[in-house]
Amino acid sequence: MTILVTAASGHLGSLVVDALLRRGAPAESIVATARDTAKLAPLAERGVRTAELDYERPDTIAAALDGVDTVLLVSGSEPGKRLAGHRNVIDAAVAAGVAKLVYTSAPKATTFDWALGAEHRATEEAIAASGLPAVIVRNNWYVENYVADVQRAADSGVIAASVGDGLVAAVTRADLADGAAVVLLEDGHLGQVYEFGGDVELSYDDIAAAAAEVLGREVVYARLSTEEHVAALEAAGLDAGTAGFVAGLDTGIREGVLAGVDGTLSRLIGRPTTPFVEGLRSALA
Repeated sequence: MTILVTAASGHLGSLVVDALLRRGAPAESIVATARDTAKLAPLAERGVRTAELDYERPDTIAAALDGVDTVLLVSGSEPGKRLAGHRNVIDAAVAAGVAKLVYTSAPKATTFDWALGAEHRATEEAIAASGLPAVIVRNNWYVENYVADVQRAADSGVIAASVGDGLVAAVTRADLADGAAVVLLEDGHLGQVYEFGGDVELSYDDIAAAAAEVLGREVVYARLSTEEHVAALEAAGLDAGTAGFVAGLDTGIREGVLAGVDGTLSRLIGRPTTPFVEGLRSALA
């Protein structure tokens, strides 16, 4: 089996390659790809094959997929530009006869209408329409997403958000990468849609308490209305569209898009997910 990982120079993709190697995949059976192959040098030094793959350049995708039977499509990072690139990878995977495509999607992508979901929902629909044998892994919020909030709280003592009493099954990138590696390596997952998240739901009061523990100072969660949140983001320099998008993420959290714990990820990786405080401390380090 030859496994290709897209965006392998990024935070998640590189961790997936690490997890594949740790779980026994031979280095020569892994193809790590990125737009800039120079960024893959550390993986190449470990014996991993590398190749150029740019979601926006189909010729690079087709060349990288030569001889590959399993693909991890790590979702693109630019809102508004993801879908076209994802479709390019899907089309190339069909042409190459890929036997398994794994896609990193967003929580509740096909059942919840929120700011982040539309492109992921459309990608899942494109994968289904393509006929590719596939597994969808919907990744909950990264613990690492809170690093900037906690760094600001080191000075202010406040984490401000408009999530209300929304809950988050936050999880470290490394745990998500380990789950992706299991799905890539094991048989029996085709056709499944997995909601990957941590073992514990957290409120933003819980997140503030975790920040306080890590920082060694009092931290409180300040509840903002959506209007107050947008105004604060614009005051910080964001344009109206971006401010609305960011506040829209909090609206989704408030309405429950990141809530829910079913133990799927911990079951697949064979261990509990990393506790939030531990993951936060590691990310800040």
